Amino acid sequence: MVVFIPAKPWLKKSRKDFFNILLGGEDVMRLADVLSEDRIMTGLEAGEKKELLEKMVSRAASLDNAVEKDAVLKALIERERLGTTGIGHGVAIPHGRVKGLKEIIVFFGRSEKGVDFDSMDRMPVHLFFVIMAPEHSAAAHLKVLASISHLLKNQDLRLKLMTANGRSEIYRAIIEAERRNGVF
Repeated sequence: MVVFIPAKPWLKKSRKDFFNILLGGEDVMRLADVLSEDRIMTGLEAGEKKELLEKMVSRAASLDNAVEKDAVLKALIERERLGTTGIGHGVAIPHGRVKGLKEIIVFFGRSEKGVDFDSMDRMPVHLFFVIMAPEHSAAAHLKVLASISHLLKNQDLRLKLMTANGRSEIYRAIIEAERRNGVF
């Protein structure tokens, strides 16, 4: 006697469906919704992690009234104490949840020289995506984090971000990669 056992429904889903199920919802959080061209910083120079975070958060606070510098910096540093957000391949995704923030805000930074960020591969970090999320936005926070992580697995995109001329070109590369990728 042969018994037919149907596959789990999630095994038949597309990659996009799988990530939406995994992250708890069908609503899609696009990077284009939380990153704008004026939130892209090039020419960053810092000797170490804390200095870089201070520079990026200072810039964020100067551009966006919703960003309270001390609270954001504290959240990012506390998260780094749990373990590095330097994921390797010259990339770090510092992130934290901040009381009083109303929406997710993402900033991108590039350092041509590289920064010692205690990265998992022990190499300098050149590309930084800083995610600031409201205190009670775990699902949306994870969706943005997953989206960025997924995009940055692509070596061609990382190279394009390193060699792009200016903020406009960097922004277009990120948005185009997200559109082409079709996962989020």
